[in-house]
Amino acid sequence: MKLNEHLQIIGNNVILVPYERKHVEKYHQWMKSEELQELTASDPLSLEEEYQMQQSWRNDEDKCTFLVLDRQCYEQTKDEIKALVGDTNIFIQSNTEDGSSLHRIVGEIEIMIAETAARGKRYGWEATILMLLYGVEHLHLRQYIAITKDTNVRAMKMFERMKFQETKRTPIFHEVTFGRPVDEDWIAWLKHEAGSYSINPYP
Repeated sequence: MKLNEHLQIIGNNVILVPYERKHVEKYHQWMKSEELQELTASDPLSLEEEYQMQQSWRNDEDKCTFLVLDRQCYEQTKDEIKALVGDTNIFIQSNTEDGSSLHRIVGEIEIMIAETAARGKRYGWEATILMLLYGVEHLHLRQYIAITKDTNVRAMKMFERMKFQETKRTPIFHEVTFGRPVDEDWIAWLKHEAGSYSINPYP
């Protein structure tokens, strides 16, 4: 998505940055993992296909992605590749047949912490909260859904703690769908959870 290509979101423990060509090789290495392929319902891609996918994320107006950096690591090293730990995405859905941007109000939220050493540090929680706020404030989303594998207990518990409610189970695909309408009370809760954060130009 062009909207966020020159923006970064700086949180307390994570920094969200646009997905650039320089990040693709590390991302490609991550996605060779069968565990991540299973958790994200992804097929393995060649490196060239991964570069094409990065361009798709950059140019398609129905896809918004940020990569997740460990803020402390980045501030110590100034090396985005070394600090890179995962990504968070929103797929924007239209509720009209003509796809008019005025009716693009539903976003499917995704989070992946790929680096094993970065798990259990609440990076995924903070990155998701920041992404949900970005979707509300900048993409004007009024409804969220989240789809996860029924074996991914950690993800299901996280979305429940974020005040999503289970709406559907699809046993044939081993998937659980959660939903959450956007309202003022929830936005206030998201901001409280996010704490101090800023949206700055991305060099």
